[in-house]
Amino acid sequence: MERVRIGIVGIGDISGIYLDNLTKRFKDAIEIVGVCDLVREKAERAVEKYNIPKLYETMYDLFADESIELVLNLTRPYEHFEVSKAALLAGKHVYSEKPLGATFEEGKELVKIAEEQNLRIGGAPDTFLGGGIQTCRKLIEDGYIGMPVGASAFMVCRGHESWHPDPEFYYKHGGGPMMDMGPYYISALVNLLGGIKQVSGMTKISFPQRKITSQPHCGEIIDVDVPTYVTGMMAFESGVIGTIFTTFDVYKAEVPHIEIYGSEGTLSVPDPNTFGGPIRLYRPSKGEFLEFPIAFDYVDNSRGLGLFEMAQALRKGEKAKTSSNLTYHVLEVMTGFERSANMGEHVTIESVFELLPMNK
Repeated sequence: MERVRIGIVGIGDISGIYLDNLTKRFKDAIEIVGVCDLVREKAERAVEKYNIPKLYETMYDLFADESIELVLNLTRPYEHFEVSKAALLAGKHVYSEKPLGATFEEGKELVKIAEEQNLRIGGAPDTFLGGGIQTCRKLIEDGYIGMPVGASAFMVCRGHESWHPDPEFYYKHGGGPMMDMGPYYISALVNLLGGIKQVSGMTKISFPQRKITSQPHCGEIIDVDVPTYVTGMMAFESGVIGTIFTTFDVYKAEVPHIEIYGSEGTLSVPDPNTFGGPIRLYRPSKGEFLEFPIAFDYVDNSRGLGLFEMAQALRKGEKAKTSSNLTYHVLEVMTGFERSANMGEHVTIESVFELLPMNK
């Protein structure tokens, strides 16, 4: 099968694992043609380290290369929309880092352009394709917890200003705990339980300013522009009721990452920001949580797996699990919590998520 030829826009913190995996474990389906970055030195280092053929001065030069079929957008969240839009208008398929856009309206416009151009757009996260969550889905489908009735998800931390070298963007447009980490949790939940039809939420900014204590910006003050304490309720199409709590305001909590509650037991799902385990299952007959073995591949850091899956689907003319069917639905749900909080009422989700078959 002919490889899909890609160009990469943005060489930042996460690009290393992408480049490692795309040039090694996923190289049979993907060929990297070239890269570009606003900081040319970053692109130069990537070209040298990974033997990438081309370095482009601008993203528009990359988009003009007719040999490139698909653009991998690894820019920062608030830049995703402009980069993806320009790539689509240049006739390229797009795979973007999460989230699809910084607002619901941005995502809606990108999906509309892709449909008009007869192009594919999708993106991260791809951790739900890992062995851990795929095994959890099989356990649910095989009836290990009976009929699912509820779910809960928790992403709790104290923010990034104590360790990240450049933490400001986490508190600006496109950032915050829901937009930053919510994609992992919502993607996992809908791939375990199906689409979401209605949400409600409450949000707040607990600390309007943050002091950076990490280098090289130690001592600088960040003005917080986005909610850092976000709670939400979700009504799934299946009838399951779910809750989610994401925050950058809490030092520590004794809560699970994700739990699925069923009529015959409880499933403790591994951290959705990883590809592996552990998976823990409670059934009344056992009387305690027991660890369950992982039954699928990809348990290590497999970033790029979603792009690999999209490339294969593109060549086969099949639906990709990491398409806008997922990323747009997840974006609408995440932004729905804040819209609900602002309006003081439930929000109906317009997009319909199609749950595709599991990994083989």
